[in-house]
Amino acid sequence: MEIKITEKAAQKINEKISDKKGFLKLKYDTEGCGCVVSGIAALWFVSELDDDDEALQTDGRPIYIEKSKAVFFDEQMKIDFTETFNCFQLKSPNQIINGRMSFWDKTK
Repeated sequence: MEIKITEKAAQKINEKISDKKGFLKLKYDTEGCGCVVSGIAALWFVSELDDDDEALQTDGRPIYIEKSKAVFFDEQMKIDFTETFNCFQLKSPNQIINGRMSFWDKTK
C-alpha cells in the first residue's frame, strides 16, 4: 500500500502537528457507525502506536494503518487538502474514499 501526500496537505499536517511528538495514522474509524463495514477514513495524530499498526510507504512523513483495517483502503492513495471545504481528502485512482476527511489530535 502506498500513499502520496500533496504539498498542500503536508503543509496543513505540519501546521496542525507543529512540534508535537507522535505518529500520524490513517484510521478507519467505526465508532458510532453501527458495524465495521460502515466506517470512515480519518487522520489521527496519536502519542503511541497499537500492536496492529504498520507503516505505509509515503513520499513524506510516515503514516501508520491498522493491518486489520487495510482491506478497506486501496493500494494507491493520495491525501490532499481542499481550501474550499477546509479539510483533507483521501483519494485513489478509482474513487474518492473520503472527500471531507477529518484530522484528530489524539495526543495527551
